[in-house]
Amino acid sequence: MSLIMTYVGSKGCVMAGDKRSIGFLGDKNQREVLEEDLYSGKIQTTDELLKRADELDINLKITDNGEKIRNLGEVLVGEVKVRATHETKRKRIYATTNGFHQVELTGSQINKMQSGKSSIVIFGNKITKEIANKRLKKYWKSKISLVEVGEIFQKVMEDVAQATPSVSPEYDIFIIHPQLEHKQAMELLRTTILSDVKELEKWREKLRQEMLAKSRDIQMASKIITQGEVGRVKKAEGDKVEVILSEGVEALNMDWEVLARAGDSVIMKLEQASPLNIGDLVVIEDENLCVKKNKAALSCDIILCKAD
Repeated sequence: MSLIMTYVGSKGCVMAGDKRSIGFLGDKNQREVLEEDLYSGKIQTTDELLKRADELDINLKITDNGEKIRNLGEVLVGEVKVRATHETKRKRIYATTNGFHQVELTGSQINKMQSGKSSIVIFGNKITKEIANKRLKKYWKSKISLVEVGEIFQKVMEDVAQATPSVSPEYDIFIIHPQLEHKQAMELLRTTILSDVKELEKWREKLRQEMLAKSRDIQMASKIITQGEVGRVKKAEGDKVEVILSEGVEALNMDWEVLARAGDSVIMKLEQASPLNIGDLVVIEDENLCVKKNKAALSCDIILCKAD
């Protein structure tokens, strides 16, 4: 679903990348049929893609706001992703004047690295690479400036977008020209890759923690009491009501930490003045916290949950 083209030469580096992302939702076998039709070039327009997806009962999510290439100052980075069952595989190119590294990662682990001094490198699916190579041969000149390379890349991106819906009409393009010898370029790329992969590792760990937190939120939310007995009034002074929690009830804070268990007291607030007696039953009815005998509304800054 991508086209990223990179030119690496002795005067600088040019990189162009499209912005399209396509999500395929549906039966695995049918998805594979649709992807094969798309990436082999059988499907040539967005209308044809949508029609074929409908025939195969596949839902598509198409967006054109992806950032597949980045400018890190003296280094350009391009990335394509392949989503596997349990991991995301990434193929990246780090490029600068007089050097580039192609890196394959699983998660944040580097599996393979290939290096070079000067080249044109194309990332894409079967049809995008095929069309891009033909167009590059058509437009290329023997002597060429970085600006001219950029102009050729723009033409190629536009041509490919007209030939397949796997590439967006919109694209990003960067040109850099740091003065570096090959040895300097290799060292710069090495340190950049190490730093960039470390950032990826940090991002993945943060994402993992967020997912764990969300999972815990979902799990804990199922324990929140929405109906039933909470406790009994122990003491009431003004609008402050002390309640002893009933068996099987516990009070948690917003971080799901236990503050009080069955038999412990918690403080609640009486929303409107109402006569209360020691021993009055406090309940939640239709998700409303109240005193059962007169429905006097109560509030609290804790979460009342079923105990494990």
